Formats: sequence, structure tokens, C-alpha cells
Amino acid sequence: MKDPDLNAAYALETPADNQRLYADWAESYDDGFAKDMDYRLPQIVADMLVDLFDGQGVVLDVGAGTGLVAQHAARRKQMTMDALDISPDMLAVAAEKGLYRDTIVGDLTGRLDIATDTYDAIVSSGTFTHGHVGPDALDEVIRIAKQGAVFVLSINAEHFVARGFRDKFSLLEPDIDGLDHRIVDIYGPDVEAAHRQDKAHIAVFRKR
Repeated sequence: MKDPDLNAAYALETPADNQRLYADWAESYDDGFAKDMDYRLPQIVADMLVDLFDGQGVVLDVGAGTGLVAQHAARRKQMTMDALDISPDMLAVAAEKGLYRDTIVGDLTGRLDIATDTYDAIVSSGTFTHGHVGPDALDEVIRIAKQGAVFVLSINAEHFVARGFRDKFSLLEPDIDGLDHRIVDIYGPDVEAAHRQDKAHIAVFRKR
């Protein structure tokens, strides 16, 4: 059977679609997709987190997948991280790396089974993208963070405006401080030509 690919991921419409796709993709994701596509976004996001977060407290990796953000962050700084993802299969691969304190199966399109004001930092790479989670999920992600928590969230640039993320951040202004948008390449130079110009917005801020 052919492995899932980026087009299949972008076509996801429901949480059930997501779980089915990533169940099939989990085992081959790192050595297949991430390596073949020269997928740089998790490292960029991890580096930003390391630069901004002092490591005191617990980080939640939202849409952690196979744990690529934690893998890159661990090379530079020791920190305590939990992983949240809708796919138990992807989380199983992440757990095998021994980088997370806990793994949590959760759906960002609904309320998470996590207490308010729990985390000291929130990081996310590749979750807010085509066919995945919309801007309203930012309310839930902010809810579970402590006051002053650091956020480093990547959002696919192609739908930053079209899906309402720009407008959502305007609405969130009373709840966040120091919002900074940084635009980065998602993939490195070895990616296929069709995706060489793909960009992500990285929203960096703190909870007020």
C-alpha cells in the first residue's frame, strides 16, 4: 500500500479522517515524509521555543505527532514536555523516543481534558494547516496555559488569512502580549519543486 502523503493530509476534513490517515502514516512518517520532504518546520519551531522559554515548568507540544519538535528541542535544552495529538498511533511512536513526560490523546476541535492554567509553554508545528484545526482552537490552547506562558505556534501561511487566523489574533489581543509573526520556509532545499515555496507563519506571544 502506498504511504499517505502531503496531499492526503491537506485533504483531511474531520477528526475521524485525521485518525485514519495518521494510523497508516505513523510508522513511516519520520523516515519517509519528514526525511524525503526535507521537513524543517519542527526544528525551526523547536529552536524558537528554546530561545524564548527558560525551561522552568512544563511545555505542551500540541499536535505532537511523532515528536519531532521535542526531538530537536532536546538537542539544545532539557525541558519537561507533554505531547497532545488526536492520533494514538502517532503518539505511540513519539512515546518510544522517551522525550515526553506524558502523551495525551485529544481533539482540538472540542474541549480538551486538561485543566485551565496548566502549562508554562505551548508549542505547535504543523497542526494549524490545511484541513486540520481552525482558528477557534486557539481559545482552548490559551485556556490550558498559565498566565505568562510562552506560545510558539506555526500556521500554514496559505490559509492564515483565508481561514480566519489573522482575524482571530485580532480578537485575542486582550488575552495575549507581545504578538510577533515570523514567516519561515516549511521545507528545506531538498523538497520537491511543488512545495519549495511553502511558508508558515509562526505566532510567538505570551498569555496575559
